[in-house]
Amino acid sequence: MRSVLARRALLTSSRIPGRAAAPALPSVAPADPLPRGALPFDTHQTPNHTAVSRAAAFWPSRRTYATSQESPGVLPTDLAVGLPVEGAGEEGREELEEEEDAPLNEFLSRFVSMMREKLSSAYPESSRETIDGMLLVIAQKVVSEMEKGGGVLPSVGPSDPSIDLSPDLWRTVWEVSKLAFEETRRTRRREEMKQFLHCDDVKKMCHFASEIGIRGGMLRELRFKWAHEKLEDFDFYRNLERIRQEHHRAEEIEKGENTTAGDVLGEGDRLEKRPSLTALPQRRGKIKYNIHGLDLSSQKWAEVADKIHDAEKLNASDEPQPIMGKCKLVTEEILSLKEEEDPSLLLAKWVELLQPKRVDWLALLDRIHQQNPPAYFKVAERVLDEESFETAIGDYSKLMDAYAKINNVKDAERVLQKMTEKGINADIRVWVILLQMYCDAGILERAKEAFERLRSQGFQADLKTYRSMIVAYVNAGLPKAAEALIREMEARDIKPTLEMYTVLLQAFAQRGLVDSAQRMFNNMQFSGIQPDLEACTLLLEAYGHAGDPDQARHSFDFILKAGHKPDDRCVGSMIAAYEKKNLLDKALDLLLTMERDGFKPGIATYTVLVDWLGKLLLVDEVEQVLEKISELGGAPFRVNVSLCSMYARAGIKGKAMKLLKRLEAEKELLTADQFEMVIDGLIAGGFHEDAKRVHGTMQVQGFSSSESLRIALMASPMVSRQRPSAPK
Repeated sequence: MRSVLARRALLTSSRIPGRAAAPALPSVAPADPLPRGALPFDTHQTPNHTAVSRAAAFWPSRRTYATSQESPGVLPTDLAVGLPVEGAGEEGREELEEEEDAPLNEFLSRFVSMMREKLSSAYPESSRETIDGMLLVIAQKVVSEMEKGGGVLPSVGPSDPSIDLSPDLWRTVWEVSKLAFEETRRTRRREEMKQFLHCDDVKKMCHFASEIGIRGGMLRELRFKWAHEKLEDFDFYRNLERIRQEHHRAEEIEKGENTTAGDVLGEGDRLEKRPSLTALPQRRGKIKYNIHGLDLSSQKWAEVADKIHDAEKLNASDEPQPIMGKCKLVTEEILSLKEEEDPSLLLAKWVELLQPKRVDWLALLDRIHQQNPPAYFKVAERVLDEESFETAIGDYSKLMDAYAKINNVKDAERVLQKMTEKGINADIRVWVILLQMYCDAGILERAKEAFERLRSQGFQADLKTYRSMIVAYVNAGLPKAAEALIREMEARDIKPTLEMYTVLLQAFAQRGLVDSAQRMFNNMQFSGIQPDLEACTLLLEAYGHAGDPDQARHSFDFILKAGHKPDDRCVGSMIAAYEKKNLLDKALDLLLTMERDGFKPGIATYTVLVDWLGKLLLVDEVEQVLEKISELGGAPFRVNVSLCSMYARAGIKGKAMKLLKRLEAEKELLTADQFEMVIDGLIAGGFHEDAKRVHGTMQVQGFSSSESLRIALMASPMVSRQRPSAPK
């Protein structure tokens, strides 16, 4: 449908000054001749070449027969088709004529577009040439009727030989004409409204309104109101000017001057010189495509599309060759390769039989990737060395990306080395892939090297790149360096995400760096991100690790004020903060208050209570809490540490040794603080040999003991000898 709008309106007249004669459009004949009467009009009748200058002066104004809809009425002057100005140059007259023809062409283009749908649905078996012929005849008839100034639908009674369209078709034509006219009028009205929205008077009034405090939607409404008033004034004076000109022409005719007849005759000659419609018109103006605010109608996007098209032709210019005979058998063997087998011999035989091109290699790799993924990497790496594959840097980067997704750093680096040996320098895409791979693998030094390489090539890091580096720094125990990247993002107006702030908050909270954690929390709020329950809990834990229960309670109150409902972990962290200062009364008061509000303690809260009550050697109370934990599910590993220390301090050797064996079996899960907690309990209970053994295990795991623990281990034998024996 759009293709017909791209055709130029050919106008035939050689007598109009400033316009060369355009070749007449050849008559359009249907592809399959139809019998007479099959069409709703007689195709042999075509309108005479008459003037179209009166086309828009008077639209059909009488009621259409057999339809309840009103006729479009009189066309406004902005749709009128005028005459060329005398005295203007050749080029000026041509431009003026094009501007005068624009309203009529726009109306006809919309009419043709709508009418094509009607004809296509009524005659689905007709060819495009037949539909075009119908449209051309209908459009010529519409222009002819507009010139006559008629407006009455032909009678459904006896046929008039001067009418070449059937009454039913006239009804459809009149309905479509009204729709096309209204759409044209609305479009031109919108364009005029846009001009008045940006006129100086409206701008001055908007500026004054903004100065007195009018903003937002009210200012927009006032702007449209003022522009609409300006447009109404313009229409009023334009209509007055048209009426004045019509009245002036009527007075000249009534005067009966001698030149009247000549003038009328000259007018008729000029009108006769106006060309009639000989081709389907095109829509004026460029079609604009806006997707998500991006103007894709610009010329640069056409150039990008051409480049993409050329690249696709280069990558897959031909269809892959058919694989038959021996080559098919070799292909099946390649597809059934095992992961440990070498594909070099089979590939060499396949190349000898097929003489493949790049498209054949791509088809083979695609089949291997779908049917035999374990063998894909070996085959793909061998294919990179084939000359017929025409290896490019994109092929290396694609294979490295595949290795990076399965965290295979060694093989990805081997592909990179092979690429550099071929004299191909890594581009930005390759370094981005390597950066992501090193960050996921936790290789910080190489990740930093890749990051610096990207910067040296002018790459502006995006949100994904920053996130990968921040996580890598945090996992390497360098939260300060990650914070520096956050500040760099803020300086570049790149808004960090809630996830980035949460990762840094967790790192600072685990280390008890309350100042840094609070700074991250404040930056999160300043950037417009509302902290969630996770971020608030991490800040609370930071103050708890630092031994500041007052600030931790302040963070807890902030959670309540923010509308978050504290969960089991949040309440447990608050109780752990009270545990640091042994504020048991405040902890119990918090629990009672939360239970009145509907809170039910969970495993996290009970775990903190086991640790606290165990330090107080309240064995019976701890065992009651253990029963509640068992009702909720399995106890976490941390509970075993607290129980072992408690039983050792209480001198309950059997339970203490049983738990100690369990901890030694899972020593990889113990942290330095948990090792020291167990050793302190064993020393306090008099189990010195066990304490020394656990201390040795701690050193083997790579943890260094604190000074106080080393002193306690050195003093434990002396304390044991000096301790008085119990009476027998």
